[in-house]
Amino acid sequence: MANQNVINEKKFRTLDDFLGTHFIYTYDNGWEYEWYAKNDHTVDYRIHGGMVAGRWVKDQEAHIAMLTEGIYKVAWTEPTGTDVALDFVPNEKKLNGTIFFPAWVKEHPEITVCFQNEHIDKMHKAREKYATYPKLVVPEFANITYMGNAGQNNEDVISEAPYASMPDDIREGNYFDENYHRLNK
Repeated sequence: MANQNVINEKKFRTLDDFLGTHFIYTYDNGWEYEWYAKNDHTVDYRIHGGMVAGRWVKDQEAHIAMLTEGIYKVAWTEPTGTDVALDFVPNEKKLNGTIFFPAWVKEHPEITVCFQNEHIDKMHKAREKYATYPKLVVPEFANITYMGNAGQNNEDVISEAPYASMPDDIREGNYFDENYHRLNK
């Protein structure tokens, strides 16, 4: 089934062009992420590859801004103490991300591999129990392999735990219907 919501030739110009967009991207180090600009202050994401693969988050408060036409900056701090800064250049299907992992996440990534929203207390306890420094700084470029027009505040975009073939299912049009609602709920 072809996904009619895939964005191939859209030109991103304004912040409204960016908001409501669903991305899948792969960093040069091989880590694969799925990320959704839910609205002007909230993001949802799933992690498919890398040291915290299997982690997923909804309703993460974030600072979202357009730097110049078609270039967007998104930054947030997670309950784990991890800081994230992403620069999206969707017209070129590229982004640059820097993740600042606290030492404890590097040493115990398995603690964070869950649906974070149901384990905020667990994240806070680990953040207090284990060392924060030295931080593991991961600066990477990434190629955007999928962009979908999900619309803002679509709760179906990131609504279940990641599974092995999920990014391919999404890219191949086997995950969302024509209204960008999840199939097979």
